[in-house]
Amino acid sequence: MKEHKQHKLKFNSFLEKIYQSDKPLIIYKVNNGYNIFTDFSKKIILNKNNLDNFFNNFKNKLYKKETDLLIGFFGYEILCNLLNINIKKQKKLNFYKGIFYKPETIIKIRKDIKVFSTKKNVSYRKYFSKTQILSPFKLNINYKKYNKIFNKFAQKIKEGDTYQIKICTKYKNRSTIDPVNFFWKLMKVNSSPESFMIRDKDFSIVSCSPETLIDKKGKNIITKPIAGTLKKNSKIKKKHALKFFMNNNKETKEHNMIVDMERSDLSRICLPGTVKILKQKYVEEYKHLFHYVTSIQGKLRKNVTLKQIIKSMMPGGSVIGCPKIRTLELLNEQEAEDRNIFTGSFGYIKFNQDMRFNVIIRSILNFKNISEVSAASGVVLESTASKEFRENFIKAKSLLELYK
Repeated sequence: MKEHKQHKLKFNSFLEKIYQSDKPLIIYKVNNGYNIFTDFSKKIILNKNNLDNFFNNFKNKLYKKETDLLIGFFGYEILCNLLNINIKKQKKLNFYKGIFYKPETIIKIRKDIKVFSTKKNVSYRKYFSKTQILSPFKLNINYKKYNKIFNKFAQKIKEGDTYQIKICTKYKNRSTIDPVNFFWKLMKVNSSPESFMIRDKDFSIVSCSPETLIDKKGKNIITKPIAGTLKKNSKIKKKHALKFFMNNNKETKEHNMIVDMERSDLSRICLPGTVKILKQKYVEEYKHLFHYVTSIQGKLRKNVTLKQIIKSMMPGGSVIGCPKIRTLELLNEQEAEDRNIFTGSFGYIKFNQDMRFNVIIRSILNFKNISEVSAASGVVLESTASKEFRENFIKAKSLLELYK
């Protein structure tokens, strides 16, 4: 919130020209401000056949300057492809399965604005994308259908086929949006640690994701699973939220399962005995809700590859359920519509193979004049269909409000 105010109070004509142009760009929330990436010299569109070539981009490369990285996203489907998990025929938007960009310019927004670029002169056209709502939002699954899927998954839990599973619901409308405007509006009211925006020629993504899935520096790796959600009101403070989570059997079980699974994910790629809890069961506060969080760290084995790290950690367990592989199979048998970016991962990989990735939730995808806002909540033995259905709306609310 603080970084947003510092930026907005200081009008910058250079940035405003970029915002109101046809220039593809990425805005990424960092600890003390925002980074804008642009002037992309390379754009890699991922598919299941070129993943190995993508990971080969980082072999024998040197990290000499801040533009020595690729930044972008893995969609849900390509992460399933990476794990050799099939997805049945679904209703598709035919959106990209993943895209990574090589930036030549980074603009750092802190107390001041600094530009790091390999380019001297760049021209671009002035262009303004007007927000227009062409049809009202509709939910892709009504409560009756949701309840039917919920009961099927509840039965699978009773049979021991899975322990927890996340059902995705999707709000959709026909619209054009100004993603830069949406992003800064969202940061004003709901600035989350892993927020980002991508604007390209034919699509945009706006996200206030709160969850860090991978933070790798050298051989050290950290993940920060979020499992537990409580709707805010004027009477509930952070300390009350923590007490609620700690005394709630359903939330505690759900949290423990996800933490154990992500510890297991880390253990596959880390040295024995190095996977440890950094900070256990604390609360993070957002506009409409509180989250229950644990931070876990490990030390990577000597010869672990980028591909092995991605395969082990993605998709993030907190937005899928556990055990991961069987739960993914069950989800893909039941969900009639593709998830696209939702529960994929956005982030960067530097040429020295340091990386940071989030879990793509709380996000808007706009493609072919269609906006999608997806949310997911968990089925465990103690949960009810009505409560989880309502929770999905709470999670999507701050994004839906941008269209008002």
